[in-house]
Amino acid sequence: MTQSPTLRVALAQMCSADTHEANIATVSALAAEAAAGGAELLALPEVAGLMNRNPETSAKQVVAAEDDPFIAACRDLAARHGLWIHTGSTPVRGPDGRFLNHATLIDATGGIVAEYDKIHLFDVALEGQAPIGESKRFAPGTRATLAQTPWGPFGLSICYDLRFPYLYRAYAQAGAVLMFIPSAFTVPTGQAHWEVLLRARAIETGAFVLAAAQAGHHADGRQTYGHALAVGPWGEVLADLGEGAPAIRLIDLDLGAVARARAQIPAWGVRPPDWFDPAQIG
Repeated sequence: MTQSPTLRVALAQMCSADTHEANIATVSALAAEAAAGGAELLALPEVAGLMNRNPETSAKQVVAAEDDPFIAACRDLAARHGLWIHTGSTPVRGPDGRFLNHATLIDATGGIVAEYDKIHLFDVALEGQAPIGESKRFAPGTRATLAQTPWGPFGLSICYDLRFPYLYRAYAQAGAVLMFIPSAFTVPTGQAHWEVLLRARAIETGAFVLAAAQAGHHADGRQTYGHALAVGPWGEVLADLGEGAPAIRLIDLDLGAVARARAQIPAWGVRPPDWFDPAQIG
């Protein structure tokens, strides 16, 4: 596949609702705005399709990926507008009955190019808050996904994956020029860690990072941090969408910047020496 040297992306920020229908309406408007601005790719946040932590109502809404109404709507929008869409993620039902936090990359004809299930689940205990256990309802994904696109290989990940740099190093070593990190960060962790971690992943890999985000107070009671970011391969913030939602920002990416960053500081490609065994430290 011949690689295009530039990519106009539309980075989105949402305050997702607890029904598919409301979120489909929001994404329909975002896709129309992205296409009108000449975007080639729309990047959506984590749980763009459904943010509902109520066990009873979500159990009635969440279906297998092939039957999911949000994914189907995104495929229709992609074909209608001639626009690639990264769905961020939406919960779907996995083979064992548990949910999967599921991302889909859709091409401009509405075809599914790649799928990814969140590997690292958000099981944390923040001071002053009740423990958060994503694994109570969700099963972890079992494989990384590198998508082949007209702009080069893209690495797929979701939110809490951000804290595990080995995933992004592996993507970079496999040739990824861009990493998707759609998220729904909490306010405390967003204030403390969001920007610095995203910039670190970009710097470590010499790749672009697209981190669409959730923002605001949600119908299911959650509050998310916002500040969707696009970061360049030198670690520079190209866009910050602040706290408002829904919102969209068009950004032109010079994909040649990846090769330039990696040529200057090629640390991304260095593998641990044969003698290095972390188990022997200490």
